[in-house]
Amino acid sequence: MQYVHGYSERESVRLKDQAETLNTILHGDTRYLPGEKVLEAGCGIGAQTLILTQNNPDTRFTSMDISAASLKIAQKTINEIGMTNVEFLQGDIFHLPFEDESFDHIFICFVLEHLKNPVEALSCLKRVLKKNGSITVIEGDHGSTYFHPHSETAMKTVECLVEMQKRANGNALIGRELYPLLTDAGFNGVMVSPRMVYVDDSKPHLVEGFTRNTFVAMVEGVQEAAISAGLMNGQAWQTGMSDMRKSAQGGGTFCYTFFKAIGYK
Repeated sequence: MQYVHGYSERESVRLKDQAETLNTILHGDTRYLPGEKVLEAGCGIGAQTLILTQNNPDTRFTSMDISAASLKIAQKTINEIGMTNVEFLQGDIFHLPFEDESFDHIFICFVLEHLKNPVEALSCLKRVLKKNGSITVIEGDHGSTYFHPHSETAMKTVECLVEMQKRANGNALIGRELYPLLTDAGFNGVMVSPRMVYVDDSKPHLVEGFTRNTFVAMVEGVQEAAISAGLMNGQAWQTGMSDMRKSAQGGGTFCYTFFKAIGYK
């Protein structure tokens, strides 16, 4: 797996801002029973772990990631808030170090978009899920991006992000594919709900937390790679980003859709 956004400190801050800003929209209805065992696959720096453990304090979480550096940050974050209902583990989704049917539920957020074989990953996760257990999958879809004032040059920068992720064997448009991906992996009763984020001047916390600190920051993160790949020249890129930032200024609006899917074994 190649993480197109990189592992910089700036990216860590962006991920935490994203999780905190979207807590209610994405995770408000993610609830587990006391004593249940949940595997969080691909926890990264623990941005979602922080929310999951606080929202479900009596649930036992195993949060796994392939990056030792990310797990170190995640452990530090959890230690700082004093949560004790999570164990961190380094591991690979395609080679899970667990017995069959080890978990009551599985949670995976913003991971499949970076994988070359998402159906295979889901099938591997299904093996360690108990019968009738649930899997929750959350992904974005950059093709759902709209903003005002409209700018073709700004949209081109988003297209560059989509293309760079494709070249890294990922899929930035994967949100729209969650239903067929889960059914192809053998899950039953799959339900997908779109979670739209709409931002205007009346929602200053979203202007700052989502438009500026999450989405604009994410696109800015591929600037060097996109220009080096010849997808845009430097001047056009700067114009596009300047235009996109106008959506976070007075009178601007921004719209993006996430997709949350739940399936059962």
